[in-house]
Amino acid sequence: MPKVLPKVSILVPVYNTSEYLEECLNSLVGQTLEDIEIIVINDGSSDNSLEIINECASKDDRIKIINKENSGYGASMNKGLNLAAGEYIGIVESDDFVKSDMFESLYELASKNDSDIVKSDFYSYYSKNKISIKADNVCSKGKVFSVKDDVSILKILPSIWSAIYKKDFLVQNNLSFLETKGASYQDTSFAFKALCCAKRIMFTNKAYLYYRSDNENSSVKSKEKVFAICDEFDEITKFLNENPEIKKLVNKEKLKIQFNRYKWNLLRIDAASREDFIEKFKETFETFYKDGELSLNGELQLLLNDKAGFMKYVDKLARYQEQKEKRRKLFSVRISLSGISIILFGKQIVRVG
Repeated sequence: MPKVLPKVSILVPVYNTSEYLEECLNSLVGQTLEDIEIIVINDGSSDNSLEIINECASKDDRIKIINKENSGYGASMNKGLNLAAGEYIGIVESDDFVKSDMFESLYELASKNDSDIVKSDFYSYYSKNKISIKADNVCSKGKVFSVKDDVSILKILPSIWSAIYKKDFLVQNNLSFLETKGASYQDTSFAFKALCCAKRIMFTNKAYLYYRSDNENSSVKSKEKVFAICDEFDEITKFLNENPEIKKLVNKEKLKIQFNRYKWNLLRIDAASREDFIEKFKETFETFYKDGELSLNGELQLLLNDKAGFMKYVDKLARYQEQKEKRRKLFSVRISLSGISIILFGKQIVRVG
């Protein structure tokens, strides 16, 4: 009798997340959809992550382990994609966790609508105060659609872990991850290409995944990662050049997204690296401008014609961002499903609900 394949394969890339890993894996083992496989890819962790994985796997034979030398997020994800046997594939980062009905709910939507992708909303989760805030990252459309119907979907955050993808769809479109070093931005080109290629997409604004927003070890500020976002958009540019019909449809939106993501990256990298990144930023968009792909106005004009002025502009934005973050840490009001909290000097002083 032929072996029945799982309905969903869940990929869990792991690198030194022992503090959160058991909570993550327990949330997957406890899924109401039992017909799943959980593929845990340990990317050469130097903490006790592998011990935790082995302990969990000894209790549930749906957990499969890939243990490899450290080679980065993209390489881990591709190994997981190659091993996955499920009809659909989900991704859960090892410092996050999910509601027990996440994959049953997403699979029901996917199978009912023969979807290539089903994407949901998620919660930003703050461990210290156990507060979750709905991200409002997607709007429920209540119907099957594609990028041809709404090119603006490309602007949503590349939250690949709040979705499931049909395995056959990924294989047919040769969709995989860039195997660049580290674990920064590798979801960018994968998410963009998947949305462009999918003919049947479903969105639900219900949230199932808790994205840990205060994990101090999750950072893109390393000097090695300054240009990681550029690698991802180089891949997107290559993909569009190879698919001219898609490029004609989405390139204008892609250029806006790329400009804003590069600007956002400038606010996150170390100040000492900003000048080098701005030079790369300028060279890239100068090429697009000379090729007639965009018009000269606003911030772009400042970038191309006054690099020093653009540098001052970015420094001003960075200072504003830092002040905003300090204010957020000193005092904030956070709303979650369980109530309202007032945070003062990083501590919860009032909780209503």
